[in-house]
This record gives sequence, structure tokens and C-alpha cells, in this order.
Amino acid sequence: MSAKTASITFARCTALLAGISSLATAAAAQQLAPQEAQVASRMQTAERVEVVPMSVIETPTGAAPIYRRDNGAPVGDNRNSKTAGDMGPVLLEDAHLIEKLARFDRERVPERVVHARGTGAKGMFRATADISDYSMASLFQPGKETPVFVRFSSVIHGHLSPEYLRDPHGFATKFYTDEGNWDLVGNNLPVFFIRDAMQFPDMVHSLKPDPVTNRQDPNRFFDFFSHVPEATNMLTHLYTNLGTPASYREMDGNGVHAFRLVNDEGEQVFAKFRWISDQGVKNYTAAQAKEAGFNYLTDDLYGAISRGDHPSWNLMMQVLPVAEIGSLDYNPFDDTKEWLDRPWMKIGEMTLDEVPENFFEWTEQSAFAPSNMVPGIEPSPDRMLQGRLFSYADTQRYRVGANLFDLEVNAPRVAEAGDGPLNNNQNGQLNRSGRESHVNYFPSAMAPKQTPARARYSNYEIMAMVDQKQIEKTPDFEQPGIFWRSLSEADKAQLIANLSGDLGQVVSDRTRTIMVSYFYQADPEYGTRLAGAVNVAMPDVMQAVAEFNAAAPQTFPSP
Repeated sequence: MSAKTASITFARCTALLAGISSLATAAAAQQLAPQEAQVASRMQTAERVEVVPMSVIETPTGAAPIYRRDNGAPVGDNRNSKTAGDMGPVLLEDAHLIEKLARFDRERVPERVVHARGTGAKGMFRATADISDYSMASLFQPGKETPVFVRFSSVIHGHLSPEYLRDPHGFATKFYTDEGNWDLVGNNLPVFFIRDAMQFPDMVHSLKPDPVTNRQDPNRFFDFFSHVPEATNMLTHLYTNLGTPASYREMDGNGVHAFRLVNDEGEQVFAKFRWISDQGVKNYTAAQAKEAGFNYLTDDLYGAISRGDHPSWNLMMQVLPVAEIGSLDYNPFDDTKEWLDRPWMKIGEMTLDEVPENFFEWTEQSAFAPSNMVPGIEPSPDRMLQGRLFSYADTQRYRVGANLFDLEVNAPRVAEAGDGPLNNNQNGQLNRSGRESHVNYFPSAMAPKQTPARARYSNYEIMAMVDQKQIEKTPDFEQPGIFWRSLSEADKAQLIANLSGDLGQVVSDRTRTIMVSYFYQADPEYGTRLAGAVNVAMPDVMQAVAEFNAAAPQTFPSP
């Protein structure tokens, strides 16, 4: 390693460890040191507390309403089928029975492929800073309030899985702005496993149950990740206690991707967003999380809101001027990396204060997609984001239906929302647009509609060769090394124990060795300790490191 490189790495690590003051104090000052936001205060391991579930059942008073069929007709008997005598068959003409069973058969919509296990809450966002120099998005006018719906979730495990399982945890926010819905769809961790959406189906397949045994298997997903060195950063984060948060209230959220911001003059910058919890960040060990119970994250959130303990977060933003992109030693649109050298500024506050009155109609039917953007917020060249723009919206159209925006949870709250269809998209299952106009095309003199110039997509120049290859700057091990060296000894021990618990189940010597070699390149102590825990010989690790660097030398040397 060169002296200059060593100096840079040491300086970043030193800054990362310095000043472990509370995030609440920093947020009040409307700015956070980026390294403080990354680690330290978010790595607290909490004492397990008993969760008191919310009481939601009240005994009604007064006359009971009439039980009716879907067509409004009253039901005379809702316990006994219509039959041919005491011993005879049930009659097909029992329309109520047929309707009841048919509706029961159709109660489930297709489960989300990822983020299936989720919990939602309603609330309000209030802008606190003027960022009009960066973005013309109307929701960021200081003091302006915007209703929100937030869905927390686990990523990989199924709809009915226990909430104590290790997983990245989704943090998706739907802002009902006066210019349309903006969905900030992220996770509690600041980075992701892969940088190109081409690999997304393969990654998810490897993490999901085996198609033969129907069991999740570390042999499968570590086989995949042994070919994906850029996952080292995400895996390091995930196998700390950040993978088992103590509650959704005590969890940060990250937009993960970079976004393009455009102001009224057409000027552009890139930005990242992060939610900082006012409750602080607290995590459980794997054992504590399991002891907390099957449904502990949902019970905690619902219980807190029901007793008036409304959780809140500060929305923070990093800014990267276009002119500074070339000076970075990594690709800023690589979602496996953080912007560690960029300060955070506070731009808003969010409070969640209402549990949805119906879980299915809100949490299950909520349809989040990164493509739901508003003027002033646009995509960056992040390859993973570019794929999600299509994939998430397409998933929701398949899962909920083409008319998903007719549902209250997804419906935009713009001024024209009550005046009939917003556009010429029409028909399909469960359509309820209220379309009465003869005109379902554009343009038209009979029923003109405006297309405001400020809503046009921004202009930017591209001078590049069309190709199909990975990004050029791929320093995959620098940031996980910085993160490792920022951890306390107790957190390092937990990371080794959690990671070796899964990696140690892998039967392939090749896979275990390559995975250890990645963590060794992040930090020699990290790799050496993990090698001992999973029974991999250090000479084999060093040979794997040499072979890796000979085939694909890092653009930023590991320590």
C-alpha cells in the first residue's frame, strides 16, 4: 500500500471512530458527520423488553347490523347450508354458500417476491429546510406538511415468517404530495448486495428456499456470493446485530441509491436520503431477537402508536455536485458503496401516529415503486435503481392489478383527483375510474389537458460507448474494512459469531475459502478471525487473495 493510500484509509477510519455523540444532537444541528451516521451510535445492542400488544377489539353497543351478501341482500342463515333433507346433498342453488366459498378462495393476492413480511403505519412529514437550490419538488417547502404511509418489512423471508430472523429490513415511505406520490423505497442498511439489476433474480433465488428441498441453504447463497465480491460490504453490515433490530421504531432507513435532483432553473445535483430515528438505533443479538417473539416488531410498533408514543425520524440528505463525480475513487452510482466523505443535512421530520384500520387494505395492498417520482426528483445512472424502476412497478401491477392507484393506500392526492380520470389509462380488472368523457386520447380540442413544462424530464448529455460490462471503479473491500475497524470488540465478536454460524455450514472448501478471502481483503484481522471460526487454513486464504488480485486487481488497494 502506498503512503498516500494508507494516509487516506487511516484518516477515514479515524474520522469514523471519532466523536460518538448522539445522532439526536447532530440532527438538531441539521447536519451529521457521515461516519457517525454510518456506525457507532447505531450499533447499540439493546436489553430485551417485553412488548405489550395493542388492544384493538372493542365490544359494540346498540343494535347489531344485518349480515348481507355482496349484492346487498340480507342473509337468513349464515351457519347452515341449504340441503336436500337431513341426510341429503348440499344444493348448488345456495348462492350465499357459493359466494362465501368463492370469495374465501380469492382472499389472497400473490405474495411479494421480496419484502413479503411487512407492517405499516400512517403519519405526516414536515419539511424543515429550504432545498430549492437543489430540487423544485414541492414537498420540500419549509413548514409544508405531507401525509405519508410507511411500510416496514423483512426482505427475503416469506409472508408468515417470524420477525426475529436475520434479514435486511425494508423502510419504504409513500409521500402523498400535491404533485403526485413519491415513493422512497429503501432498507435499514445503507448499501446493497449487488450493483446491477441483471443479477437481482439470481441473488433472490439463491437466498430463497432451495427449489428441491424448500429450505433456505447457506451452501446456495454463499456459492452465489463467492462470485460477487461487491457483496462484502452488505454482508458485513447484515451479519452484525443490525440484521436483528430491536424494533422498527429504533431503526434508521436508507434510500440506498443516488437520485438526480433538479431545480427550477434545470440545474442538477445528485443526492442520497437517510431516515435517522429519534428513538436512537438499537439492535438485538440473534438470541434476544428469537426470545422477543414471532411478531415482536409489529407488536412493538402497533403498541407504541396505540399508547401515544409516536415514533419519529429526521430525513437527511447528502449532495454530490455533478462536477465532483470524476474526483471520487469509487463510482458514486454503485449502490454497494456509501458516500463516506459527504456531510448530511437535515431537510425534514416524519412522525407516525396512526395504525391502519385494515391491515390488508393498507399494508398488503400498498404498492411501492421507485419509479413513483415527482418533478424535481429523478433517477440517477445507478444500475440497480434503473432496473428497480421497471421491476417494482411491474410487480405491483401483477400483484395488485392494473388499477392499483384506485385503492386508497396508493391513490394520489392531487387537486384533480376527484374530477375523474387523471389520464387515458383505462379499463382492466376492478376499474372504477368514473370515466364519463367521450375523449380517451391525447391531444384533443374537445377535452384538452395540460402538460406543464416544469414536469418535463431534465436534459443531460451522454457521451459513451454502448457496451455490456461492469463499472470501472470497483474498490469492493475498502468500505467494509472501514466499517469493521469502526466496530467495538463486542460487535466484532457478534459479527464473527453470526457470520460463521451460516458460513460454517457450507460444505464446499472452495466457497468458504473464497468468502474468507474477501473479508480478509477488507481487513486482515477480520479475515483471520473468520478463517479460524469456519476452519479455513490461512495459506489457502492468501492464495485465494493472490489469485483474485491477479485476475481483477482492486482500483483502491486493501490494507
